[in-house]
Amino acid sequence: MLRLVRYIRPYAGAIILIFLLLFAQAMIDLSLPEYMSRIVNVGIQQNGIEEPLPAVLRRATLDRLKLLLPQAAADRLESAYRTLDRQALEPDDYASWQSRYPLLASEPLAVLDDAARLDTEPRTQLAQALAVMAMLTQDGFALPGLPAGADPLDVLAGLPPEQRAQLTGQLTERLQAVPDLMLNQSAIAWIAGEYERIGLDQAAVQSRFILKTGGIMLVIALLGAVCAVAVGFFASRTAAGVSRDLRLATFSRVEQFASAEFDTFSTASLITRTTNDVQQVQMALVMLMRILFFAPILGTGGIIKVINSNIAMGWIIALAVAVLMTLIVVLFQVAVPRFKKIQKLIDRLNLVTREILSGLMVIRAFNTERHEEERFDAANQDLTRINLFVSRLMVLMWPLMMLIMNMVSLLIVWVGAKQVDLGAMQVGDIMAFIQYTMQIIMSFLMLSMIFIMLPRASVSAQRIAEVLAVEPSISDPAEARDFDPAKRGLVVFEQVSFRYPNAEEDVLQEVSLTARPGETTAIIGSTGCGKSTLVNLIPRFYDVTAGRVLVDGVDIRQVPQDRLRSKIGYVAQRGILFTGTVRENITYGKPEADEAEIRQAAVTAQALDFIEASEAGFATAIAQGGSNVSGGQKQRLSIARALVRQPDIYIFDDAFSALDYKTDAALRRALRQQTRNATIIIVAQRIGTIRHAEKIIVLDQGRIVGQGRHEELLKTCPVYMEIAASQLTEKELAI
Repeated sequence: MLRLVRYIRPYAGAIILIFLLLFAQAMIDLSLPEYMSRIVNVGIQQNGIEEPLPAVLRRATLDRLKLLLPQAAADRLESAYRTLDRQALEPDDYASWQSRYPLLASEPLAVLDDAARLDTEPRTQLAQALAVMAMLTQDGFALPGLPAGADPLDVLAGLPPEQRAQLTGQLTERLQAVPDLMLNQSAIAWIAGEYERIGLDQAAVQSRFILKTGGIMLVIALLGAVCAVAVGFFASRTAAGVSRDLRLATFSRVEQFASAEFDTFSTASLITRTTNDVQQVQMALVMLMRILFFAPILGTGGIIKVINSNIAMGWIIALAVAVLMTLIVVLFQVAVPRFKKIQKLIDRLNLVTREILSGLMVIRAFNTERHEEERFDAANQDLTRINLFVSRLMVLMWPLMMLIMNMVSLLIVWVGAKQVDLGAMQVGDIMAFIQYTMQIIMSFLMLSMIFIMLPRASVSAQRIAEVLAVEPSISDPAEARDFDPAKRGLVVFEQVSFRYPNAEEDVLQEVSLTARPGETTAIIGSTGCGKSTLVNLIPRFYDVTAGRVLVDGVDIRQVPQDRLRSKIGYVAQRGILFTGTVRENITYGKPEADEAEIRQAAVTAQALDFIEASEAGFATAIAQGGSNVSGGQKQRLSIARALVRQPDIYIFDDAFSALDYKTDAALRRALRQQTRNATIIIVAQRIGTIRHAEKIIVLDQGRIVGQGRHEELLKTCPVYMEIAASQLTEKELAI
């Protein structure tokens, strides 16, 4: 994967944006359990009262509450409240306050000033004082030595300050063993009772808090959804862009391959690397951007939240993570080796499929359909078997993960219930802890999925990188030379030898020949003697091993490939057509050709008759690979494609083999007229095709064993005589 980083760099801005969005999404997800906990703890259990600080209480109650506080704390509490008295209020103000607090009609109230701020210590003292107040006012409570039926607060009010402080200190000490949470709950319960006595609508307070908190929670959840959608959009777009660039880079590099590089990679493998392997990298990139960034943030944030909550259940998370990691490591060890085999099996399946489809007519002719079905089925079964094995592992993993998550939830509820019973935590805290635990476990689960997917994507990335790392053996020179106009069309081989990569012997040995403009140079020889290899050196499909090839007086290795090939009209041994129309195939090398040029090329190539025989004419559709035209028609259209280009050099690599003798003769006559000033090089098996050539080169085992005209070679070259004897009549040999 690291070798493909340069293809990711152009999308660095989008990746940074994705990271920021994921960070925001993780923070949002981590905040939601807190709001849910507040709805349960405060909204439901505490009737919407957030803290043990009453918003309003009776004036008399405030005075009594001050008795339970140290003097400094009592003074701060007094300054935090504003007294509301019916006689002191303006009529309009009174009506407004009285609608909110009905008890104001009968006695003064104390309302918390919105600007008032109490520090941590006064708040703690107030909570303790409220808990003492709740204890003193509960039914059945009595101070030691207090007469039955006496109000403890009235008694405290009548005591000297020193004695009152001593007694309240004793009451506070009795609460030291009580957990802070229980103290707060007791204080809040007393505040709720006070609100009820004042006539405050408790249901409205509770509903207001739940709706407010729920509304905030809804807005945050919507923001999280927006972030998730944006992450999905940008991650998919980025991964698709990278895969597009990879496909283009791979295809462009393959286009630069010389024939030697094509011998290294099979066609099926190159197709798989350009399609399936790129797709694997794209999927991995999406997962990396959406999960690899998100999971650590979510997991780390969840752990921090749990630690900051001061809940002594962190061991549950450690246990869950340990069990999960053990399961993931086991699955990882089993699954990863299989992932590495899948891509090779896909290559094998593509290779078998391509061979069968390409040779379907031969398969039918020899009645080997059953054998080929078995070949395909074997490759298909191998791939299916390993895919099923990996899929079953994944299917097995999810139930196990869900079982672990549910068992962890059960354990949290069991341990948390005891904490609730002891007053150490609330129900909402348990619910929040469960959610944080699920987030932590899910983050580890997501990371495990990434680590399981990465090996397969890494294999695919490596296969793509192998193609991109290949430096074509044929490249343009750093300093290009210009062709010599005075030697236009001249082709010279000087002591040329050639050996295929990794071959043990030369295919061509010390070949020297000259092909001149206005002449036809023919090359003939037995099968495998190097005829096609020789002409493939001219357009630099291969580079010579020794010697040099000159075109227009310049070594072809010293000019750019596109300029060299623009001078050549090449017709391959096998006629190759592309999907499109007849016109598009003829103008393939010269898209700007006009109608007259196209028609003239078709006439010369003897293709006009069958083109016009079709109802659509030059607009006739050509199927993939030219499967809807005959072999001879393919060759004629290929020849027309070369002719319309009007190059300086024509190379016909056994391009007349599928033509009948009549068409062959007519084509050669027309060709001689149209290509009068061009250099023509013909590779042929039939002597009848080349007997009128100005120069015939006879090859045997990679060496030139004869040069000259037909008549000369019949007398001087035994190899040519042997070929001629196998093709010509005695009368033709005697000429």
